[in-house]
Parts: sequence; C-alpha cells; structure tokens
Amino acid sequence: MKNSVLITNAKIVNENKTFIADVLIEDSFIKQISSNITAPQNTTIIDAAGNYLIPGFIDDQVHFREPGLTHKANIATESKAAVAGGITTFIEMPNTVPQATTQDLLEDKFAIAANDSYANYSFMFGGTNDNLEELLKTDPKKVAGIKLFLGSSTGNMLVDNQEVLEKIFSSTKMIISVHCEDEATIRKNTAAFKEKYGEDIPMKYHPIIRSEEACYISSSKAIELAKKTGARLHVFHLSTEKETHLFRNDIPLEEKQITSEVCIHHLWFNDKDYDKKGAFIKWNPAVKTEADRLGLWKALLDDRIDVLATDHAPHTLEEKNNKYLKAPSGGPLVQHAVIALLEKVKEGVISIEKLVEKMSHNPAKLFQIEKRGFIKEGYYADLVIIDANQSQTVSKENLLYKCGWSPFEGTTFSSTITHTFINGNLIYNQGVFNDEIKGQRITFNR
Repeated sequence: MKNSVLITNAKIVNENKTFIADVLIEDSFIKQISSNITAPQNTTIIDAAGNYLIPGFIDDQVHFREPGLTHKANIATESKAAVAGGITTFIEMPNTVPQATTQDLLEDKFAIAANDSYANYSFMFGGTNDNLEELLKTDPKKVAGIKLFLGSSTGNMLVDNQEVLEKIFSSTKMIISVHCEDEATIRKNTAAFKEKYGEDIPMKYHPIIRSEEACYISSSKAIELAKKTGARLHVFHLSTEKETHLFRNDIPLEEKQITSEVCIHHLWFNDKDYDKKGAFIKWNPAVKTEADRLGLWKALLDDRIDVLATDHAPHTLEEKNNKYLKAPSGGPLVQHAVIALLEKVKEGVISIEKLVEKMSHNPAKLFQIEKRGFIKEGYYADLVIIDANQSQTVSKENLLYKCGWSPFEGTTFSSTITHTFINGNLIYNQGVFNDEIKGQRITFNR
C-alpha cells in the first residue's frame, strides 16, 4: 500500500515565490502541487494553514564525530537534532578517528549512517599530503566531494605541501571544499600572545590570533590555485568581510567554478560576545568583528556567498571549559540553525525566499544533488513545516545534542519547526520522532 500524505493550505516557499497550495506526497516523492487536491483513500491529512512549508535545509558542512569521537556526538544523536531543526540532508566531514582518507574508511561511515541516520546523508573524502591515488578513486555520483584542510587540522589532514596541493587541484573534477586559515600566521600570533599571557590567554583574542590576515592569505592562495588549474573550488565558512571580495556574483551559480559558504555563527555573533560566551563561541575560523558580520550578510544577499551551513562541531562541556589553548574550537548548531535564521527574516535582514535559496536550492545546485532541495513534482519529499508564531526558548532540557549544551541557550526564538519529512516519511511530528525509518544516501547528477 502506498504511503500517502496530503499537506493542505500551506504557505509554500520555493524558487523565489511564496504561495498557498496543497502538496500530495506518495511514497518518497512529491506527487502533486496544486490548490484543493482531493485526498486519495487512506491518506494522512495535515492542515498547514498559516504555516510555511519549505524544502528541507541541506547542510553542506557538519562534524558528527563518528567513528572515534563518540563521547562528543554520534550520527544518530546529531542527525536526530538536525531533523528536529529542519535539516533533511547533511554532508559530514572526514576528520573523524580514523580519518576518512581511504575508500574503505569512507564506506565504513556510509554503513553507520545507513543504520543510524535520521536524515539523508553524504560524506566527504579527506585529502592528505600522500593519498592522491586513493582520492582519485572517489565516485562523483555517490560521494559529495573532497575536503582539504589548508589550516586548522591535526595529523596528516593538514595539506601543506604546495606540490601535492597543485596535483590534487589539477587531477580531480570533483568539488574541492577547503578550510582556509594560514598556519604560519596563526603560529606566530599564538606565540606572541602566549609570551604575554602564558597559558591563560583571554578568549577575546581568538579572532586576533586566528586573524583576518590568516584567513585572507589562505583563501586568496586557494582561489589563485583554482584559477590556475581549473579546479572546482568551494571555500567553507568565510568569516571576514575582506574575503567576500574574492568571489563573483555576475554569473549564475551553475556556471561558477569558485563558490563560497557562510555559517550561522559568523552571521549571528561578533567579537563583543566573547566576554559573555567565552569558549562557547570559539570556532575556527573565529567569530570576528561586527563589520565582518555585516559584510558577510551583504555578500550573502548579493550572491557573492552562495550557501549557508552550520559547521556543527560539538565538544563536551568538560572540553569547552578548558583555558584558551586547550579549549577546542567548534559548537553544536543543527537544532536551531533554521529558526535562528528565521529571526533574521522577521527582522527584515533577509527574505524567506532568499533564505530558502541559500539553505536548500543552492546547496542542491552547487553539489548537483539529485532530486532534492526544491518543492517540485517528482522530487523527494524532504519537507519542513514551520509555525512562525510559536515561540520557544532554548534550554538544556530541550536540547537533543549528545554534548548537552548550545551557544543559543537562553535565547527565545519566535518560530518552531512542527513537522519534518524525509523521503516522504514524517520523521519528526511536534516533538515526536519516528525511530523506525532512516534517511538515505544521496546521489549526485554528475
């Protein structure tokens, strides 16, 4: 028997329009979008009157910590939090333990997700200074892309050999996603602050240690190399206004060879927040000035920045409560990313149509994801219903992360995600999860 759901009277946000209509889901797919659809027999009906219906958020950068770092998080816990937050697809990074730097280790992660993930998923293959041969075996139809750390990584995942870097850029047609911070600059800055403060460097100096200069040196070099080699480059988590001028907005996204991403924390916080939040807003690259925050918004709105992401990267409270040099960078964000951004819609910073473009449409286009990211007939029913008038306050009691904390604790948001559909299945329904059905491995039209 077909799984059939009819969502009625929804305010559908799709492809720069908002309109009221019904959506009929059959099995995994959107069967029909129209006014006044007659429900087939045995159809579940959800009246979404007054509520938004959007395509699920495709988060192109998360760290779910499995395998090897599961004291912080795992694929089951974090994907569950993501689904409650309106994220229906995630792309996870290779810096787990062991690192996903061989095809076998990469497939091990896919196997865990097939068993445990509430959301749809893909993973990135990790490039190193010595695994080019293995990297070139990556299947472009089945794997999201290649991830290179050009700064801020440990062990052999820091790709700092220029010759190797040029070879990787020249050899693969896949998207190369990069973390750009110049290690030499950071080391020099760290040494200067350590000399002054010893181990007890105040957290507010994080954006001066991991400075605008460190980011710009690295990202401009990566872009120069991509232009030289013709590589398809995607620059993760821009954090400075200066870097936004390295990207263009005069051609459609589909024609861009060099694209960029911004994360929620760099749009939400600024360096004045370190005094109150401390290590809880310590990320790499660092949250920087208010001028940087506003510059990132400007670039997002004028299409120099193409997509939004979370860079969800949980650590335990115990780890975060260390002094500056030992407190790890990163924080959990997937549960509240969409509703945080909806506050900016309410404030008039961004339209809901533009938000959906950056969260859902553009990641699908950029990664060439098959049949996702839009509300279209024949596409997978990865859908989210939002009540924009139901407020909620973030507290320890309502967090789903394994780490048990959030940089948004104490914040009251004015919207609530009420329903999340993954592949046509209602996985999250007003606080209740369907634990029986798992997400799918996404595929790519390349």
